[in-house]
Amino acid sequence: MSEKIIVPVLGESINEATVVKWLKSTGDSVETDEPIVELETEKVNLEVPAPLKGILSEINAKDGQVVEVGSVLGLISSGKPNLIKKDHSKEKQKKEKSAETKKSTPELFDNNVLKLEENSALVQNAEQPLILSNEVLNTTKIAKNESAQNLSPAVRKIVKEKNIDTKNVSGSGKEGRILKGDLINLMGSAPKPSDRKIKYGQEERIRMTRLRMTIAKRLKQAQQTAAILTTFNEVDMSSIIQMRKDYQEDFKSRFGTKLGFMSFFVKACIVGLKDFPAINAEIDNEEIVYKNYYNISFAVATDRGLVVPVLKSADELSFADIEKNIKTISEKARDGKLTVEDLQGGTFTISNGGVYGSMLSTPILNVPQSGVLGMHNVIERPISVNGEVKIKPMMYLALSYDHRIIDGKDSVSFLKCIKENLEDPRRLFLDI
Repeated sequence: MSEKIIVPVLGESINEATVVKWLKSTGDSVETDEPIVELETEKVNLEVPAPLKGILSEINAKDGQVVEVGSVLGLISSGKPNLIKKDHSKEKQKKEKSAETKKSTPELFDNNVLKLEENSALVQNAEQPLILSNEVLNTTKIAKNESAQNLSPAVRKIVKEKNIDTKNVSGSGKEGRILKGDLINLMGSAPKPSDRKIKYGQEERIRMTRLRMTIAKRLKQAQQTAAILTTFNEVDMSSIIQMRKDYQEDFKSRFGTKLGFMSFFVKACIVGLKDFPAINAEIDNEEIVYKNYYNISFAVATDRGLVVPVLKSADELSFADIEKNIKTISEKARDGKLTVEDLQGGTFTISNGGVYGSMLSTPILNVPQSGVLGMHNVIERPISVNGEVKIKPMMYLALSYDHRIIDGKDSVSFLKCIKENLEDPRRLFLDI
C-alpha cells in the first residue's frame, strides 16, 4: 500500500511552488505528519508533512523543480525500511591482499646494512672538500645583505613573517637602510583580492528566489499603480525613553518581555488611523474600502528577503501583548516558519529602518494599503525649546501615502497626531 505526497493548497492566488529541498531520502522511514519536503511560494516557505507512517519509496520532484498545487511530489509506502548493509567483503579482501604483499616483499636493507652505509658516507664526506649547495649560498647572501643593511628587529620580524626579499625593497632610511614604513608601503601596494572574488570568481549568478521575485514585482506594482507622496516630521523621544527607563524592570518581571519602542508606535498609529480613516482604507476599482479594524503590518528583514507579517487586531492588544506578538512573529519570520495567514489582512504598515542605522528614508507602500510609516534612528541633536538650545534624542518620521485617496492635509495631520502621542505617551493611556 502506498500514499501520494500531494502539493497542498498554498493560499489565495498561489498556484505553484518551488521544491527547496527534501528533508528525507528515498528509503528513509517517516512518521505521520513528519516534515519531509520544503516548498517555497511567493510569500512563505512551508514544509509538507508525511500523510502516513512508512517508507519514502519514490521522489517525483527534484530540488529546484516548479510544482503546481495538487501535483504528486512522491510516494510513501507502508512497511518496514529496507536495511541496506554495506558490503565490506571487498574492502576486507583488499586489506588482506595488501598485508600479504607487505609480508611477501623482502626488505631491501636491514638495519645493519643501513648503519654501515651511513658510516661509509660519513667517511667519504670527511675525505672530500665541503661544497655548499645553491640554497645555502643564497641564504648566506641574504643574511649578509640583511646584516649589511643593519635591519631593525621590527623590520626583521616583518621580513620573516611575510617572506619578503629585501633585494626588491628600496630603503628610505640613512644610507639606504630599510625602514618599517618601507615594508608597509610595499605590502599595501599590492592588496589581496576580496574573499568573494577568491571563492566565486569575477562574477557570480544566482537565480532569484520566489520571495525576492515577488518583492520586486510588488514594489514595481506600487510605483506604477499608486500616486505615492511622502511627508516628514520629527519627534522628541525623551518621554518614551524616560518611561522605558523608569518601568523597564517592573514591566519585564510582570510580563516576561521588554518594553520597546514599537508598542508605543503601534498604539499611536491606531489613534491616528481612527481619526483619519482614509489612511486605513484602500482602493478597489472605483470604490474606497474603509477598514474599521486595525491590522498593523511590520517589516522584518530575513536572510531570504523582506517579509511583512501582520499584527492582527492591534487595537485590542495591550502594550505587553503587542511586544510579545511582535517578538514571536519576528522569530517565525527569521526561521522561515511564517504561514500565509501571517502575511494577509494588513491595513497599515510600520517599517523600522532605525534598527539598522537609517537616519531618513522614503518608505514604499505595501499595496493595496494606502499608508506606511517609516521609523528611523534616534540621534541626539540640538533643538530649540522655549527659546533655548537643548540636546534631545530626536527621530525623523516619514509617512508615504497614496495621494489618490489621502489628501495632503490628512497626511500631515495624521503624522502630527502620532508626534503628539509619542512626545506625551500619557495620552495613549487616557485615550485623548
